[in-house]
Amino acid sequence: MRREQIARKAEEYFHRAKGRSGYRKVHEDLTQEAKIDCCRETVRKVLAEKGLYFKGKRKFVVTTDSKHQQPVAENILAQNFTAEAANQKWVADITYIPTQEGWLYLAAVMDLYSRKIIGWSMSESIDTAVVTGALKMAIETRHPERGLIHHSDRGVQYASHQFQEILESTEIRCSMSRKGNCWDNAVMEKFFGKLKVEQVHGQVYRREDARLDIFWYIEVFYNRIGRHASLGDVSPEEFERRGGMIGQRAA
Repeated sequence: MRREQIARKAEEYFHRAKGRSGYRKVHEDLTQEAKIDCCRETVRKVLAEKGLYFKGKRKFVVTTDSKHQQPVAENILAQNFTAEAANQKWVADITYIPTQEGWLYLAAVMDLYSRKIIGWSMSESIDTAVVTGALKMAIETRHPERGLIHHSDRGVQYASHQFQEILESTEIRCSMSRKGNCWDNAVMEKFFGKLKVEQVHGQVYRREDARLDIFWYIEVFYNRIGRHASLGDVSPEEFERRGGMIGQRAA
């Protein structure tokens, strides 16, 4: 009876995450939320018996148009992806989602303190409007104080006068990756990789369907449900609600 209870709740949590949580994270759900005392191996076995497996990883490539004449900023973030409080360091990037009607471009802004996606925007065009939309959303929802670092690649959208004007007017410090160095913005690259593996891969979308799926992934799953190893296996919103955690966390 106890094993059946574990299996039933494990399946419930697995489907809640739509297959995006492996047995380790499902185990955390069981022990922390359902208060069911069990070992990871038991969870792995009951999920395997039901044919429930975490979606595997797949590599995706994101391109950046850095061939422009706009000024670029110094890399002041310098791959330091930790923050002691919210609104100290934001990172941003753009990626593409394939649909039956052509590309759908997604721009997102992440707060490095909690790894929460605090701003995002989608467009059929990879232009300045899509990145300014994500930045404006982040500013409106977080109300940062002066001195915040905003880090991105050196693409023409982020180097544009329109985007830089918003940073200057809100006294946000601009930081940009070195040319051709994807590791300088590795946290955002990792987020987009997770999005494509866990939500996009294998889907045949119309643009509107893609918009709805991405909205759900960011606002419902990633920010509120998904457990992050770098946050002590809690979601970004839970991490912020608790005011962070005592002790060193993974980078």
